[in-house]
Amino acid sequence: MITIENAMVLYGENLEPIKTNVLIQDHKIVEISPNVRKGEIIDAKGCIVAPSLINSHVHLGDSVAMDMGDGRPLAELVKPPNGLKHHILTDTPRSVMLESMKKTMWEMLRSGTTTFVDFREGGFKGINILIEASEDIPIRKIMLGRHDSFHDPLVSPILVESIAEDLLDNCDGLAPSGLGEISDSVASIITRTCKKRRKLSAIHAAESLEVQRDSVQHTGKSEVERALEIGFDLLVHLTAPINDDLDRVAKSGTPVVSCPRSNGALAVGIPPIKEMFDKGINILLGTDNLMFNSPNLLKEMEYTLKVIRGYYGEYFPPKEILKMATVNAARALNLDVGWLEEDRIADMMLIEQISEDPILSIINRTETKNIRNLIIDGEILSKL
Repeated sequence: MITIENAMVLYGENLEPIKTNVLIQDHKIVEISPNVRKGEIIDAKGCIVAPSLINSHVHLGDSVAMDMGDGRPLAELVKPPNGLKHHILTDTPRSVMLESMKKTMWEMLRSGTTTFVDFREGGFKGINILIEASEDIPIRKIMLGRHDSFHDPLVSPILVESIAEDLLDNCDGLAPSGLGEISDSVASIITRTCKKRRKLSAIHAAESLEVQRDSVQHTGKSEVERALEIGFDLLVHLTAPINDDLDRVAKSGTPVVSCPRSNGALAVGIPPIKEMFDKGINILLGTDNLMFNSPNLLKEMEYTLKVIRGYYGEYFPPKEILKMATVNAARALNLDVGWLEEDRIADMMLIEQISEDPILSIINRTETKNIRNLIIDGEILSKL
């Protein structure tokens, strides 16, 4: 039993700042009240207690290729199966991959992230590497697998379904790279199998105007239109929507993971976050490819807030940015974390409050050194 007292708590789905105490027992938040005080006491005077962060899109294996290939075209860098990163992943010894992934997961924890969604390359071997790498690391992982056979234009539907079923025995869903690399028929088998198994399907869509133009040229439809028709649960990027893409996404209720720093690094544009927000689309945040970015969501939130205000030339509420890395992600991924409320799992961070506004204090001012404590599943993380 733990009581965090004297804290400025960002309470509930609206992240409302209130001065109160938080009681944690058996992995859950039992009570949030100024009067509760039981068990081990943590004095959080001068601190913000906020939900810990959820990184909704990362390629963890790419930590072995940091800052390689800068300036090359997007397809040359990451398009499977012959992109630069795929050659690097194939050639990297397992021991090096394991150590690199471990370091990245600890980096996420140090910057307040306790849950991440990994687009897991490498088929069954890739899944097993992440399982081994994360064995002794107290972080929540959502693994979305894929398989090289999905790229074969001649692969049989029966084989695709069989491999998809086998992958889903070992991971939380499936995430092929994009509709430029697999056929719509293969994609449909993937989404259908995931729905049958009640697991998540996700795909990159509309990352650049180039992929959108290719999609329209070859199919008469945008990548977004195709991804929605095929039935993916989660779309990543939407940096370059065309025509009525955003209206279609809003009508479908499909969440979108935005990765602004990655889009900037690759010079593919600035995601239309304000338009998505205005249309009621549930927006999540991810740090994307570790070739280009650190997995630090604090940096992602600050960049996102400022680039969106600069791009649109108007105010955008900072609370909505923090929600993208907490509340919105928890809703989209059906997680019992993401906001602080009684009877929810106790995932939270205690952060030194640097400015008067607690939300902006987190987004604009917080560095890893300002995170005093991290709690995951109701347990205080002793090593950061």
